[in-house]
Amino acid sequence: MVSKKITVTNAQGLHMRPATVFSQAVTKFQSDVKVVFNGTAYDAKSVMMLMAACIKSGSEIEVQCSGSDEKEALDCAIKTIESGLGD
Repeated sequence: MVSKKITVTNAQGLHMRPATVFSQAVTKFQSDVKVVFNGTAYDAKSVMMLMAACIKSGSEIEVQCSGSDEKEALDCAIKTIESGLGD
């Protein structure tokens, strides 16, 4: 497993559109991708789970990837968050 902490900088947090952008970016990987927020792990491949996490702008999250392509999945996840999640 590989992981990295990052701060969500999107002004509106992970609402519907950014959650969809993030989920679509990591779904192409075989690895399990989780977002840990406030001690709870959420499936990053599920838009509904990401929205249920209520992650606001400025929140620190941890992205965890586990599987055969975990490093590539983590790199993609971090780059997607850093890009502003489409907004």
